[in-house]
Amino acid sequence: MKIDLTQLVTESRNQASAEIDNLSTLDMLTVINQEDQKVPLAVQSQLPQIAQAVDTITQAFSEGGRLIYMGAGTSGRLGILDASECPPTYGSNPDLVVGLIAGGHQAILKAVENAEDNSELGKSDLASLNLSSKDMVVGIAASGRTPYVIGGMQYAQHIGAKTVSIACNPGCPMEEHAHIVITPVVGPEVVTGSSRMKAGTAQKLILNMLTTGAMIKSGKVFGNLMVDVEATNAKLIQRQTNIVVEATGATVEQAEQALNACGRHCKTAILMLLANIDAQQAKQRLEQHNGFIRHALQD
Repeated sequence: MKIDLTQLVTESRNQASAEIDNLSTLDMLTVINQEDQKVPLAVQSQLPQIAQAVDTITQAFSEGGRLIYMGAGTSGRLGILDASECPPTYGSNPDLVVGLIAGGHQAILKAVENAEDNSELGKSDLASLNLSSKDMVVGIAASGRTPYVIGGMQYAQHIGAKTVSIACNPGCPMEEHAHIVITPVVGPEVVTGSSRMKAGTAQKLILNMLTTGAMIKSGKVFGNLMVDVEATNAKLIQRQTNIVVEATGATVEQAEQALNACGRHCKTAILMLLANIDAQQAKQRLEQHNGFIRHALQD
């Protein structure tokens, strides 16, 4: 089936880079950099919709639902990247934020032929996760027309799950299957059709906002400190200590003592020191307040 790409903003030619192959290396990079500077402004125009998505994701989390990203190629890889960073950063369950890519795990490193054109694959991938109405599905595609993503979004709506469209072409087919539409129009790419560039950057910025915003609103950040960080390597063990020191004003020795007393759980150690209570009391109080340190301190 022939696909008409002529009407897509992401497929149009960029006049600013029309002669880029004739430029010096520095001038070439200057053009790329100047085009990249347009991306945050395109994302800024979508902040109200992104905020709506963050609030909906937070609500889904509070009701036992999950955030599921769906995409093909670069878009799918960005979803998987964002999902994979949540557990070490926020101590979240690996099943809370899930990334799906057309073609499965092998497509993370290498393109899988025709996978993105299979709408039924999108449906079956979600079905295999036992998608429920509590979950939220975020479709990611620069073009906004990827059949794999649309198939998944259609299935999600049929199940009763909330859906979000993240695309870079206004009026794209994905919008018809989304409860929330996020469309940062970044304009033509420096290399025509290479949507891993500006479109990919816009998608990355938005995904960062979705999970970061939802985790903050779920009590996993105190001030600007990642108080649910897991100590999975030497760097993160040291980061835990630094976080407790920053949050409480305690000495390194006091921070380490509190962390060791509670099984190296930052949030518990912070509450222990700020409220002058023991590990068990801090743990119980956090459970009573759904993990929010500020609420627990007001108890």
